[in-house]
Amino acid sequence: MTKQGKYVGLDVGGTTMKAAVVTDAGVPLSKPVVMDTNPERGQDEGLETMCETIRRAIGAANLTLADITAIGVATPGLMDIKAGLILDPPNLKPWKNVPVRDHIAKVFGKPTAYQNDANAAAYGEFWVGAARDAKSMVLFTLGTGVGGGIILGDVIVEGEHSHGGELGHMRIAMPDTGRQCGCGARGCLEAYASATNVVKRAREDMACWRGPASKLRDYYTATDDDFTAKVIFQHAAEGDELALKVVDDTAYYLALGACAAMATVDPEMIVFGGGMVGAGEWFRSKIDIYAKRYGLPFPTKKVKIAFASLGSDAGFIGTAGCAKLLMQKKV
Repeated sequence: MTKQGKYVGLDVGGTTMKAAVVTDAGVPLSKPVVMDTNPERGQDEGLETMCETIRRAIGAANLTLADITAIGVATPGLMDIKAGLILDPPNLKPWKNVPVRDHIAKVFGKPTAYQNDANAAAYGEFWVGAARDAKSMVLFTLGTGVGGGIILGDVIVEGEHSHGGELGHMRIAMPDTGRQCGCGARGCLEAYASATNVVKRAREDMACWRGPASKLRDYYTATDDDFTAKVIFQHAAEGDELALKVVDDTAYYLALGACAAMATVDPEMIVFGGGMVGAGEWFRSKIDIYAKRYGLPFPTKKVKIAFASLGSDAGFIGTAGCAKLLMQKKV
């Protein structure tokens, strides 16, 4: 009987990192182990926290290191995937030029895959999530920013300079007059459709709103952390007209991103992930309607738009899947 592989997937974020052991079939063997990243403590401590998270994940699965076939690690921010380096990640300052892949491989003596966090999440959804029956897919991740990943067959489109799939920075508005993005440019999709910028747009709309009374005002103050994208979507679902405008505009912007992806890649599926997808089918259908209205006629009739199914587990599952891909390449 052929021995089944077991892969550790580690998903590193700016606040926490999460890891679990995953089987050949993409099934986690335990609940993920979560540890604080504490990037301000420096990259040496950060690397050790990564290693400890991996050790605890192996223990949580009642396994030993000898049982592990390979390890996958995903991180956010600027990176050199081929070299296995985090370069200058905004969410992990003051880390710089950190040799993540080689350090993990040396500590554990296991083949180690390294990947961008959004690419890893995309592969998770492709492998065992919403796109598990598709041959190709594009994932948009909607959070503080807008990330993305492109999968064609079993190939993750990394790009020559490790920046393939940076979908949040496609331009959907004029670069001289559009909204300013966190990257410094104007007109990026992220500047319109990230959860952070949904809130910013709602604040702006509220300031000039002349429609019916809106309950959103009960949540709004200039610095109130309770005024979130989740609150906006909840009020939209209840029929609040201002909230509905904000959500409808968001669906429109996301559809423009989807149309651009269809025209560029022509995938079988486009998947949206992140907190906003919790709004459900009514929001997905809005994106689909706008995509069919503004996209190229033929691909928009064929491409399926769906919401992600793995939630926050997509990262570590997809990263484990990247470790599996690494071992398949070695055969």
